[in-house]
Amino acid sequence: MADAERVSIGFSGGGVVEVRIDNAKLKDLRKALEKGDGWYDIDAEEGMVAVDVSQVVFLRSATTPQRIGFGG
Repeated sequence: MADAERVSIGFSGGGVVEVRIDNAKLKDLRKALEKGDGWYDIDAEEGMVAVDVSQVVFLRSATTPQRIGFGG
């Protein structure tokens, strides 16, 4: 996955799962979240992750690299 980005998936119980997926898989995940029902399998760089989409409360995508320190 050359163009993979880090995506954080937050759940109603407070847990967060981070995976690296490409843009096409991110779009598929968003479609599954819109349906909001059942389980969805994510084929991520880390391996297969099964998500109960009815428990997802947020999705955060990190498209730019994170930096430490001050910009300027």
